[in-house]
Amino acid sequence: MSQALPIDGLKEPLVAACGRTRRIVLRAPTGSGKSTRIPQMLLDLGLVQGQIVVLQPRRVAARTVAARVAWERGCKLGQEVGYQIRFDDRLGEATRICFVTEGVLLRWLQDDRELSDVAAVLFDEFHERSLQADLGLALCLDARTTLGLDLRLLVMSATLDGLAVAELLAEPPRGSAPLIRSVGRSFPVEIVHLGRGLPLLPGGIDPLERDVVFAIRRALREQDGDILVFLPGAGEIRRVERMLEGVDPAEIFPLYGELDPSAQDAALAESPQSKRRIILATNIAETSLTLPRIRVVIDSGLVRRAAFDPVSGMSRLETRRISRASAEQRAGRAGRVAAGVCYRLWSAGAERSLAAYTPAEMLEADLVPLALDLACWGAGPQSSSLRWLDAPPAAVLAASRD
Repeated sequence: MSQALPIDGLKEPLVAACGRTRRIVLRAPTGSGKSTRIPQMLLDLGLVQGQIVVLQPRRVAARTVAARVAWERGCKLGQEVGYQIRFDDRLGEATRICFVTEGVLLRWLQDDRELSDVAAVLFDEFHERSLQADLGLALCLDARTTLGLDLRLLVMSATLDGLAVAELLAEPPRGSAPLIRSVGRSFPVEIVHLGRGLPLLPGGIDPLERDVVFAIRRALREQDGDILVFLPGAGEIRRVERMLEGVDPAEIFPLYGELDPSAQDAALAESPQSKRRIILATNIAETSLTLPRIRVVIDSGLVRRAAFDPVSGMSRLETRRISRASAEQRAGRAGRVAAGVCYRLWSAGAERSLAAYTPAEMLEADLVPLALDLACWGAGPQSSSLRWLDAPPAAVLAASRD
């Protein structure tokens, strides 16, 4: 029997909303259980009759959340519950709940814009605002309008601007889609600020890795449980890992997107209670993944994102400060299994200077892939026929088409 989660209290509001409309926005804090329980509610309450497709922003999340739901339902992957990611397909003819990455959904839409057999698409962790998620939502809305698809759409996140998304999903004559909110996370998280200003960007006098190791050693002394450390990239993870050699009694696990799946699974697995674990992760660990026994989060306040330079026509990786929404998302990882603590490597006063939300990738990325997808879809030159939360910049899109 799986444990009760805060999201379980949304059954009645979810049934009521599904009875009024086929477009819903759900805001539920980290640890509430939305990624695993909402698809099961839709299936068990008879709210959908076909397949339920759940989008995840990362491959590791699609794999692990699918495995968790399959375990809760007592089935093997590929039966009632499955997943599909790049180079790995665990779907079967009887699969009702499908966890897929955003790129997989786009390919499905381009191959079969009616999404045969699909009854609902759930956009999980939509606050990350990836280009593929924004495009996927726009194409689903367009398919519903132009083809009259009876497709249920749910947009879910812990920190997204729910009102703006509800307006985007509005169905005439309603002013906006219903916005359902869940109760808070399972356990409280204490915030401790260790820095003197904004999160330190690379190139400063004080190296990031030194401050991170100091915070880890302090957490080992002051707190119980495993520690999750957010770093901007694999390079910083490797350097901190080397600096922590000999830390006792703790095991150290890296966790980032390019890591071998077996190494990712090792970071996510249970381990003997006798040893504490330190997981050094990129923002791959912000969402969906359940990390057992995490009681402490150490947040560098940084993330690495691709940025497109229209002058050079090239994309480059930039290390940036995270938004307040991402900081909230990261802190929530400490409160999933018990009361926890989040050490932030910046000051409380500087927090107000951080952006409220993570900017949409649509506004910063190379739009050549988007232009190709829109051409395949048959959208107009400026894609004005599609409904966007943030429309692609017209000048950049025109240059990408050229």
